[in-house]
Amino acid sequence: MPGWLVYPFYLAIIAAPLVLAVMQGVPPRSLWDEVAAGTGLVAAAIILMEFPLSGRFRLISARIGMDVTMRWHQRLARVALVLALLHPFLYRADRNPPLAWDSTRQFTLSWTPETILPGLAAWCLLVVLVGLAISRGDPERRYQRWRLGHGLTALALAGVMIWHILVAGRYSAHPWLTGFWLLLGAVAVLSLLRVYLLAPLIRARRPWRVARVDRVADRTWELVLGPEGHDGLRYDAGQFAWLQLGRHPFSVADNPFSIASAPSEGPEVRFVIKELGDFTRSLGRVEPGARAYLDGPFGHLTLTGQSAPEIALIAGGVGIAPMLGLLYEMRATRDTRPVTLLYGNRAAEQIVDGGPLDAMAQAADLRLIHVLSEPPAGWTGETGMIDRALLSRVFPDAGSQDRVYILCGPPGMLSAVRSALRAIGVPKHRILSESFVYE
Repeated sequence: MPGWLVYPFYLAIIAAPLVLAVMQGVPPRSLWDEVAAGTGLVAAAIILMEFPLSGRFRLISARIGMDVTMRWHQRLARVALVLALLHPFLYRADRNPPLAWDSTRQFTLSWTPETILPGLAAWCLLVVLVGLAISRGDPERRYQRWRLGHGLTALALAGVMIWHILVAGRYSAHPWLTGFWLLLGAVAVLSLLRVYLLAPLIRARRPWRVARVDRVADRTWELVLGPEGHDGLRYDAGQFAWLQLGRHPFSVADNPFSIASAPSEGPEVRFVIKELGDFTRSLGRVEPGARAYLDGPFGHLTLTGQSAPEIALIAGGVGIAPMLGLLYEMRATRDTRPVTLLYGNRAAEQIVDGGPLDAMAQAADLRLIHVLSEPPAGWTGETGMIDRALLSRVFPDAGSQDRVYILCGPPGMLSAVRSALRAIGVPKHRILSESFVYE
């Protein structure tokens, strides 16, 4: 399915309950009552569609990009929160038990414990769920606890929400809409089963072992894994995988890391990981032979299907990892397209694979430009940040040249570089970027 079809398909799902409600032909209530019902229907559809938008489904993320998938997931959750919070306060009809003669429930709202309590529970759980999502940015909160709490809360929310919809909804009592909600509920449950049951079972059958762990830069480690009893991971250069290290395959303690190796180099998979928190601070103590599991590949920072005659790679810090995979794969496959690498770091000690990159530059396979914000004495390279002025100097023909720009790095850097590239004339479709932190 082409990537652009994901958008109308998603919008069709969100609009479906409104269409199914209108098709029933029941007498309308007041405008505010209909708006209240509509906000509830749309909020429920958005919430249930959040499950397949969790980022763990290549069918979606491979077509529109992981960044787009996760931004949709987070921003639409906030839209659903606003709609759900407004939903009960927009009604104007009397809150009474159903009248015996009002078969279409046109004049009263069902106001009994079995209808209201599930809705109240869903209302509160949605607030908790969005709060958990926002708290993900708290460095003191361990990721695995957050992820488990997020998943369980989402499942509980889906259950009580569907319960409320089916017992209290005026329109959802119709078999068409009842079937629609049960179908979306099944999709939500299957999505969770895929993440928490099916994927771990697959990982258990394809374990990995740590081949070596080496420090490659200041607070930055190289982790190399070898397959155990299988032929490895099929991936494209530039993609990433979710890594579990030293735990069982059903553990929720996994983290996404870009693959720094090239598929053509062999079955071993290499990661470049910076010490940022959680288990990354203990990478130096990992012993060769330790067991690991991978879930992947994911991501769209690849040259697969990219026919642009020139490549620009722009990396910040540990964002160099997927760029290394791309460069090594191009070298292994004899891809002779001109490549420019803009590589930004705070200090020279943070440069990863400086020797191999310099060798490629000297062999004329790579135009290499280092950028340091805190350069040492005698530094002759670029200084400061990767900004519009620097990009204009490096790519004076940015608006006219058919060049693809691939970006990876900290969120602030990505946002600034994307804006700068657009400002100097680079079309949006020529910019690929990926971040593991979303606002």
